[in-house]
Amino acid sequence: MSAVAAREMHRFRAGGREFAYLVPSAAIFALDETATAILDRLDGKSVAADALLRDLKELFPEDDVRESLAELGRVQAVGPARVALPMAGAKALPSQPFPLTTLVLNVTNQCNLSCTYCYEYGEDKIVDTKQGAQPKFMTEETARASVDFMLKESGANKVAHLTFFGGETLLNFPVLKSTVAYAKARGEELGKLVDFSLTTNATLLRPEVLDFLLENDVGITISMDGPKEVQDRFRIFPGGAGSYDVILPKVKELLRRHRGRPVGARVTLTSAGLDIRAIYRHLTEEVGFHEVGFAPVTTSPQREHALGEGGFDAMLEQFRELALEFRDAALEDRPHGFSNVKDTIAEIHKGVAKAWPCGAGLGLMGVATDGEVALCHRFAGSAEHSLGTVRDGIDRDRQAAFLDAHHIAEKTDCQRCWARPLCAGGCYHEAYTRYGTTQRPNLHYCEWIRGWTHTCLEIYGELSEKNPRFLTRSFGGGQA
Repeated sequence: MSAVAAREMHRFRAGGREFAYLVPSAAIFALDETATAILDRLDGKSVAADALLRDLKELFPEDDVRESLAELGRVQAVGPARVALPMAGAKALPSQPFPLTTLVLNVTNQCNLSCTYCYEYGEDKIVDTKQGAQPKFMTEETARASVDFMLKESGANKVAHLTFFGGETLLNFPVLKSTVAYAKARGEELGKLVDFSLTTNATLLRPEVLDFLLENDVGITISMDGPKEVQDRFRIFPGGAGSYDVILPKVKELLRRHRGRPVGARVTLTSAGLDIRAIYRHLTEEVGFHEVGFAPVTTSPQREHALGEGGFDAMLEQFRELALEFRDAALEDRPHGFSNVKDTIAEIHKGVAKAWPCGAGLGLMGVATDGEVALCHRFAGSAEHSLGTVRDGIDRDRQAAFLDAHHIAEKTDCQRCWARPLCAGGCYHEAYTRYGTTQRPNLHYCEWIRGWTHTCLEIYGELSEKNPRFLTRSFGGGQA
């Protein structure tokens, strides 16, 4: 029998059992004692199959070892020593035109707050911005052209997702309102359902605005950073006054009335606000949000509010603590609103193996106020990252060139990282801000990504052992 070797994997233990995350396939394989012993013996080296059988005959019957070795071969956890498997995300471009799933309309580039860390106006704003030449507000005509573009590019999809963004989205409420009506009518004509959502800082959630959003079942995410002392540190009005006292009653009224869809908070983490558990407690238990998601600030590393290496370590530690709370709640079939862990576990459950870090430039695109189509909402107004216009359509050659250059196979730094199926190098905008190019992986938080992915794998493994129904009920069919 020829020599065999273990394939690329990440081992972890959860729920009293050993598991292997198989990197090329992004699959999770539960290991029994025999399989564990085989992989331990193969750790970092190739071994002749006959020698492997001899080594393990004192511990397990030979037939059990042969059967386990065959099963490990079937799932590609082991294989012939000289045969390499392709890395996760082996290069293959999607067929064009790829259907558009989500379109983000930047209905305004203006905001009534002056948040210190805002990527729209800060020092880390993309350098080739056309912001000065763009209209401040999207017109109704451009918004309607955007809807037509979205419905056309959605292809055979029966549902199209339209997200309103800014600046502060609600500064252009008249256009938002007319666009919802137009999108509904056009969707009905074409036999498609248009799902609406928006992100807002909540300062303009007046009663008539809230009435409209509720009547049209618009999903709402609130940008809010936490308790008053945290919120008022960076999320301020132009004169320097904090926004917490202004938005709190508006948010509570929204949460009281909006029962059709969960309302989430989106928290920007800075060096000055890393008490994540306290922020989560405040936003869920005191304010009443259903879900809270956290994201580190996107900024140049020289900025005072940027997270340094110690900040990422502190963030990971607190993420782990909240993730374990999520695990405990899931084991008892109780809800928990930490969306970061829920989103990652959903991807693990589905066996996601990303060729690109997100849908930007593929199933998701952003539209600037002038109708130019960008990779995503964060690049709206950047000529370098434009893919076309809502009136003229997508430049397919440019789109294909972008996807080709940004494929995970082109990122040599990622090719030996076991977490690449779930990361694929990270956010393009973050990379552009840090390194001046969208093609660089975000090396500054690689250790954070590996640590966080390991934690989520452990939680997934424990749930698959102790409450697999939670996984299928929450995320559908998958690996459990």
